[in-house]
Amino acid sequence: MTFRELLHADCASCVGLCCVAPAFAKSADFAITKPAGKACPNLRDDYRCGIHSRLRESGFPGCTVFDCFGAGQRITAAFDGRSWRDEPGMLAAFPIMRDLHELLYYLAEARSMPAAAPLHAQLTAMYDKIDELAASLDPSVDPGLLRAEANPLLLEASSLVRRPAGPDHRGASLFGASLRGASLRRASLRGAMLIGADLRQADLREADVIGADFRGADLRGADLTGALYLTQAQLDAARGDSRTRVPAALRHPTHWAA
Repeated sequence: MTFRELLHADCASCVGLCCVAPAFAKSADFAITKPAGKACPNLRDDYRCGIHSRLRESGFPGCTVFDCFGAGQRITAAFDGRSWRDEPGMLAAFPIMRDLHELLYYLAEARSMPAAAPLHAQLTAMYDKIDELAASLDPSVDPGLLRAEANPLLLEASSLVRRPAGPDHRGASLFGASLRGASLRRASLRGAMLIGADLRQADLREADVIGADFRGADLRGADLTGALYLTQAQLDAARGDSRTRVPAALRHPTHWAA
């Protein structure tokens, strides 16, 4: 099993933790408001979503782009398959585990980059440290502190891969930006707000997109081959078509146009 498969939600092995633990507000992403710790009314008794096949049509596109990075099934296994109904500690553990697993995903990807070979030992040590803390289910673990510790390594790995570096748009506010056909190869788009941006036919090869917000971005015909730290959830949040090129380990979302 690859790290992408291991650190990806397996809903069949979970008890619907993502349908209970997080809060969400009525918006374009969710048809209703739900407080943290309360089960979504669409969650069935067997811990499956009653509208899973029609989430977007039912006003819940936010659910289709959420990925717990495997946190749900790990917590379920740690509690021997018991339910949050009997073990409320599972709900408290979920947001911490989810953040730790997201970090593990990025560290594993960085470790898979040949150009980042000089950092592989450090990346492995950091991965093992976070994985051990995740296994402990310690509620005092602070994912923010671990993220601050891991981020310089992730950034250095990115720099090694993106030589020579492309445009720097780190943290840029690019809401609805017209970037059709833009040359963004090896660019830094870390944390960039690309909501609704026009990225048709843009060259995003080997761009660092960790934390970039692609909600509603138009990626039709764009090339994201080798994009660094790209997640399936980011693609799921965007629009694209059969001409959009994505890393081999990821897939075209089913809602993309043919």
